Amino acid sequence: MRRNILMIVTFFSIFLATFAMFADVSGWEESAKVGRIFKSARVSGTFVLYDVAAQKYIGHDRIRAEERFIPASTFKIPNTLIGLSTGAVKSVDEVLPYKGQPNPFIKAWGKDMGLREAIGLSNVPIYQELARRIGLERMRESLERMDYGNKEIGTSVDTFWLKGPLKISAIEQTQFLARLAQSALPVSHDFQRSVQEICLLEKGSTWKLYGKTGWENAPGQGVGWWVGWVQKDGHIYAFALNMDMQKESDGNKRIELGKASLKTLEIF
Repeated sequence: MRRNILMIVTFFSIFLATFAMFADVSGWEESAKVGRIFKSARVSGTFVLYDVAAQKYIGHDRIRAEERFIPASTFKIPNTLIGLSTGAVKSVDEVLPYKGQPNPFIKAWGKDMGLREAIGLSNVPIYQELARRIGLERMRESLERMDYGNKEIGTSVDTFWLKGPLKISAIEQTQFLARLAQSALPVSHDFQRSVQEICLLEKGSTWKLYGKTGWENAPGQGVGWWVGWVQKDGHIYAFALNMDMQKESDGNKRIELGKASLKTLEIF
């Protein structure tokens, strides 16, 4: 009897979670204009724009937008937040030691540096050191609290966002980033503002663009990301792009397609 009740409760919980996921994107609008951008570039991928004030999603390929992929270096955003909130680092400028290979994938990685510099260079070894300082238990608790993706990190604290099992969808990325942009995550506002600051890419008189790229299995075949948000005229628009990466030259396409999509939707 007890087992049957447990099975019913488990099933009901899964049903509610699934229903909630679809309810969250009930305002989806498929954009033919964004679709043409991807078709013209001969790229298989998705783009999602979440208008926070209107609670509305618009983009290309909703089915893929709901599919979870390894976050790769886009995880540097929550990793920074968790590092600050757990005290693994005192600030985004505290210098962490470089413990990677003598000849790293990117030469500029090969030195000690703080997170402000490391996120700009997408320095994997520095962020792996941060994750080791955080530890598995605090990392797992933080992802549960922030409701990030599937919240699964396995047993390797410094590779779970690069090789799995952690995965997140483009829609979930926009939901997480929208909360960060509003300082609405269950973390100190000061820490959230620090992360916002180091994610700033460009700004104009009435807008600011924040973002982070990612590439699973770089520079080989995998899934590439560009995620972030635009703050414009007092409004917040979170976005996420992911695409199939076939070769090294595909790296530039992430931001190119993302900016083209934002411009088509009259955001950027």
